[in-house]
Amino acid sequence: MATKNKNLSEYDKNTIPNAKDFRFGIVVSEWNSNITDNLHQGAIETLIEHGALTDNIISWHVPGSYELIYGSKKMQEHQVDAVIAIGCVIQGETKHFDFVCEAVSNGIKDLNVMHDTPVIFCVLTDNTMQQSIERSGGKHGNKGIEAAVAAIKMATLRRL
Repeated sequence: MATKNKNLSEYDKNTIPNAKDFRFGIVVSEWNSNITDNLHQGAIETLIEHGALTDNIISWHVPGSYELIYGSKKMQEHQVDAVIAIGCVIQGETKHFDFVCEAVSNGIKDLNVMHDTPVIFCVLTDNTMQQSIERSGGKHGNKGIEAAVAAIKMATLRRL
């Protein structure tokens, strides 16, 4: 969980399993693409850094964060070892933020409960664009890196 002073990109690289034998799916929201593109790049670079082959990383784009649920469900059908769902929802003046955040978090939770392929929640749910910038390559690091590390760990767990 991110905290005020936590850099999401800091972790002990020596504790991460080699990812060369895994296939990863990444589903990325096009909404707030200035944020989600950075998260996506951080995830891909981290997977590759830990041995994943570029041919074993499949990326799909969906219109918004709400669509991450269906995109992740379809990605699970493509014989991947883990899926990373990347999105960004920023608080506005209406309750739309609450509905989207709750639906996406519950939808991804449901995919994890109903299916054998883990789906990693990499959806920023911030109050401001600045907070999202700080968590997608800014002063708090890049949540995409954290999600890739989680995907490698969960892919490893899946094979136990």
